[in-house]
Amino acid sequence: MADLGLEGALLVDKPGGPTSHDVVAFVRRTLRTSRVGHTGTLDPLATGLLVILVGQATRLAQFLAADEKEYVADVRLGISTPTYDAASLDDALRVSQRAFRLQPDDLERVLETFRGTFLQTPPPYSAKKIASVPAYEKARKNQPLELKPVPVTVRELEVLETSAIGDRVSDLGGGDLLRVRVAASAGFYVRSLAHDIGQALGCGAHLEALRRTRVARFPVERALTLDRIEAEGAAALIPPNDLIGDMPAARLTPEGARRAAHGNTLSSGHLEKATCPLFPPNKGDRSVFEKGDRSLFRLLDGGGTLRGVAEQRADGLLHPLVVLR
Repeated sequence: MADLGLEGALLVDKPGGPTSHDVVAFVRRTLRTSRVGHTGTLDPLATGLLVILVGQATRLAQFLAADEKEYVADVRLGISTPTYDAASLDDALRVSQRAFRLQPDDLERVLETFRGTFLQTPPPYSAKKIASVPAYEKARKNQPLELKPVPVTVRELEVLETSAIGDRVSDLGGGDLLRVRVAASAGFYVRSLAHDIGQALGCGAHLEALRRTRVARFPVERALTLDRIEAEGAAALIPPNDLIGDMPAARLTPEGARRAAHGNTLSSGHLEKATCPLFPPNKGDRSVFEKGDRSLFRLLDGGGTLRGVAEQRADGLLHPLVVLR
């Protein structure tokens, strides 16, 4: 396979059906390059924004995979499934007709418990590793699972539509729909949210449909369908510098560029003064880019080309974490 030296990112509007791996393989064939990855999978039934990295941009995945993601999810009440989604409807457990009377206050009370930071248990049919074995492999063999809850953060959880609100007994012949918008941290499982909402309401639930509408600052409206990517090819690539454009930049002197290329530590003398970060770092300065507890900077050469990403540590020096050549 030819490698044309391409680098950057594709914003893909993934259709329902293909796996994220299928989309990566499609991009690899379309661009005729082998170095392709992504910043976070979508289940086959899910649609929406998938960020595909190409060439050296794959080295930036660590700075993108932890970004917040936003979804619109259809939760079907009254029917729970082993996979927590519609993929295993044949094995679904349906709540009987007598089941539940749902009021707006009931729903809001339950949803409030899923806002903020809390512990979430991943679905049994997931890629979470248990003793180096994906959970779904054990689940398919009906082997016992001990999935540990992990901390996740939901910044926003909003009801968009529901057919299960009102002073009536729900008719669960087909199940009632709850459509929500959720903005959550990396590692959050919307399938678990759907299942847990059903458990809390006492009626059971599963994720019927899911669309990822945003990854970090990139909305799905900017994404291209697979046929457009096939037509536009490399012209659709977002340059690596734009991909992490919300990270402040430190512009390198010629000597700084040489040092950065070899992964050497950078001091204030290796940066142009106009873009020099504080030495030592001042956490109150808004130019410092916080990623968790890390202060990160794009490293740009004199022509404005991204040469890497560095972390400013306690000694005030910039330590390259990734170097792009």
